[in-house]
Amino acid sequence: MMNKAQNMKKPRLGKDQIKSLGRVIKLLLGYYPVLVPLTAICIVFSSFVSAIPALFQQNIIASIEKWYPTGDWDSAVKEILPLILILIVLYVLSIASMIVYTQLMAYITQGFLSKLRCTLFDKMQDLPIKYFDTHRHGDIMSHYTNDIDTLRQLVSGTIPAVLRSGSIIIVLLGVMIYYCGWLTLLVLLGVILMLIVSKNVGAGSAKYFIQQQKSMGKVEGYIQEMMNGQKVVKVFNHEDEAQIEFDKLNDALFEHGFRANAFANILGPIINNIGNLLYVLTAFVGGVLMLLNVPNISLSGKALEISIVIPFLNMTKQFTGNFNTVSQQVNTLVMALAGANRVFALMDEEPEADEGYVTLVNAEIDANGNVTETQKRTGKWAWKHPHKDGTLTYTLLTGDVRLTEVDFSYDGEKQVLTDVSVYAEPGQKVAFVGATGAGKTTITNLINRFYDIADGKIRYDGININKIKKADLRRSLGIVLQDTNLFTGSVIDNIRYGRLDATDEECKEAAKLSGADDFITRLPHGYNTMLTNNGSNLSQGQRQLIAIARAAVADPPVMILDEATSSIDTRTEAIVSRGMDKLMEGRTVFVIAHRLSTVMNSDVIMVLDHGKIIERGNHDKLIAEKGTYYQLYTGAFELE
Repeated sequence: MMNKAQNMKKPRLGKDQIKSLGRVIKLLLGYYPVLVPLTAICIVFSSFVSAIPALFQQNIIASIEKWYPTGDWDSAVKEILPLILILIVLYVLSIASMIVYTQLMAYITQGFLSKLRCTLFDKMQDLPIKYFDTHRHGDIMSHYTNDIDTLRQLVSGTIPAVLRSGSIIIVLLGVMIYYCGWLTLLVLLGVILMLIVSKNVGAGSAKYFIQQQKSMGKVEGYIQEMMNGQKVVKVFNHEDEAQIEFDKLNDALFEHGFRANAFANILGPIINNIGNLLYVLTAFVGGVLMLLNVPNISLSGKALEISIVIPFLNMTKQFTGNFNTVSQQVNTLVMALAGANRVFALMDEEPEADEGYVTLVNAEIDANGNVTETQKRTGKWAWKHPHKDGTLTYTLLTGDVRLTEVDFSYDGEKQVLTDVSVYAEPGQKVAFVGATGAGKTTITNLINRFYDIADGKIRYDGININKIKKADLRRSLGIVLQDTNLFTGSVIDNIRYGRLDATDEECKEAAKLSGADDFITRLPHGYNTMLTNNGSNLSQGQRQLIAIARAAVADPPVMILDEATSSIDTRTEAIVSRGMDKLMEGRTVFVIAHRLSTVMNSDVIMVLDHGKIIERGNHDKLIAEKGTYYQLYTGAFELE
């Protein structure tokens, strides 16, 4: 009921919309502090020239009335010709200014969108993982496509049109007041009627334009979701259900779009016909005032005569036409500001907080065991720890990771981890096993600080990870996920993604270490083979091997393998295992696996159940205890 009541409210340019419009203008001025004012000046000048012909028209008609009875056409030409020449010069200048502002507007618009997309993308990089876990990716994509496009219309069309028509209206109103107060009052009464119609009809279209914008985001989000899951849709014969759901979203978009444009399309003809009626009334009232010799109220001091009424009729037509233009732009403005609100909402999202001040640096160790910082890559790292007293200490990165009595919940309500303690000494291989949802991946998410714990401590080489800068923390951790993400580019570029300054030889060595070199060399162009669409031209196992090579080239002191071999067949797994053994030498490794064969040689195996560690020890110890792990290993029951 609350949503329905909210939807019934008539949207208007309230504080939020005006604030968004102000932000758009502020961004424009920030990006182009000289070009934007110059463009506005050109628009206003061309508008001024469009609005003043009535002045020349009145003087020309007055000259003809003056010299027609005498037949002195030479004197008439002498008076009229300078007016025409001035008008021609003004029109030439107006054309020049229009050319300048249209070209500047094209440059400013595309530049504004380009800079805004960059700002938006930069902002997105600073958002926490939680944001992407709680927002549909297609809806986020809609910010870059549909919402940005509404801003293009706002900047390139709506703002110039409103500025141009608004300037013309203001100039015309001044000219009309100068010539005749009575006819100006009549025009203003007509404008009040137009405003009433615009408010009532325009409010309806604005409401549906806002809803249309939201529906567009939902449709685009659903389309992307279906594209990503097309194989699943086909495997489970879910095409009809997917079509039904899409039709619901598409019908809602149609309904909102239809109603928005229906209201908008009604508004134009109504305003135009009010303008036509006002034109006739102005002619009629002007004629009556002249016949009755009603004293004219004007700043010009001239009596009401045909030389004033005729230009006034043209001004009335021009005035109502530009008012109609402004009223039509209100709908576009509301829709654009709806898109702007969505863009700014993303830009205003709280960035990932990082209070860390401990950084990771390359290190050298002298003969006395002293750790010093160096700029060259040595294969050894240290935590650079500044203290409040101004001193610096360097702690050698060994990969000692300890979780102590950690509690965690994603939503603050359902507890995911309870009193979890994990001790991973340097070089140890620690494995987590348990059913889906037991909290295995959550532990690795906390070590990476994708999420922060509710209670307890996590220490890395004795340092609270909250003190370590997140970028440096994650740089020290290599991770291979179950869901592999490959990017558009060559195979070697995808491997180099693990460390951008890695040489080709280092990338190839990493591929050999992971066991990926064998199949890569058999690709059409070897390491230069292009990958597209998340590596769809490779098998799942091959994609996983590249992901492992990517982690290997990063050469991190701590590795996290989250179901890293789940998509690899038994034969390939044997190849990978040999490479993984080499990769894990001297490193602290966290392994999450359903295949118990991959964790048997772990130093410590932890069995999780509903967020609690129920068993811990090596393989032999857990087998001897004949608990949950023993039952899993002997097949008494499955992990799932």
